[in-house]
Amino acid sequence: MKDQQGVQQSSPEDKQPYVSWAERNGFSDWALALFWIVVAFFLFQVTASVVAIVLVGMESGISSDPSEMMGAMTEHLDLVFVGNSLGQIMFLGLATWFYARLHTSRDAHKSFMRFTVQDDTLKYALLSVFIVVAGQPVIWFLSWLNALIPVPESFTNMQSTQMEMIENFLKGDHDMWLTLFHVAIVPAICEEVLYRSYVMRAFEKSWGIWPAIIISGLLFGLYHIQLTNLLPLATLGMLFAYITWVSRSILPAMAAHFANNGGSVFVGTYYPESAFAEMTPESMPSIWAVIISLVITAYIVYWMYNQYQQKMREEAHYV
Repeated sequence: MKDQQGVQQSSPEDKQPYVSWAERNGFSDWALALFWIVVAFFLFQVTASVVAIVLVGMESGISSDPSEMMGAMTEHLDLVFVGNSLGQIMFLGLATWFYARLHTSRDAHKSFMRFTVQDDTLKYALLSVFIVVAGQPVIWFLSWLNALIPVPESFTNMQSTQMEMIENFLKGDHDMWLTLFHVAIVPAICEEVLYRSYVMRAFEKSWGIWPAIIISGLLFGLYHIQLTNLLPLATLGMLFAYITWVSRSILPAMAAHFANNGGSVFVGTYYPESAFAEMTPESMPSIWAVIISLVITAYIVYWMYNQYQQKMREEAHYV
């Protein structure tokens, strides 16, 4: 069909819906996401380890004795953080961003990953930071519940070693801004890109939003390889996923993630006795603190949901 100037016009029948690479080749969105979690985690760990060994070796010399090398890495944990951040940026962040193109078009890529700014994004970001702070007693309670679950001794020993290394580092003379960069900023961006921008969206395409929120949260908890902290980590993952959904932007979840990790750095530096207190079945937190925290958190979650529903109704009205 041509207009009056003879220019070819496309009819509605000419406009075909975009079919992603995954759909064209018969791959399930959730399967590709699960595959990428494993690959990205492996590449991240290898890169972080190699870079850390090279940097520590340049600083103190490379030893063939594993115990000596482990001691050197413990002594230079700041260099280990450099390797960890580089691995996260390269594979959890950048590589995930490009891998997600298998599921969407170039034009819709940012929207698919929820890298958008809405008129209420700042409000959700501030609320997300507040909910993380207000929800700490609940997180503490979940850690207490987790302590009741039997865990293989190897996992317990591994986590105890990691916590001891971090505790000694935070108690020592460290640059707060560099520590916040490695422990709070980089994970808040890169882990959110992987789990809330990409994995959650891929599972959402396959199974809907609620399974996506739950499964992405569980995978986020397992990713940290801390069985003694699985319940609080998975709960935080689900909370960040929920925030991403109702805010329709990844930025509030990044703010919440930064507040959680940054708060841990702050408390671990200035109040190490509280931050690194051993969580045992006998150390149950105050039940009143947990109840108040749960009520505040639940109210904000409910309010966010109502705001999201209202926004959807308004947009449907104007369509």
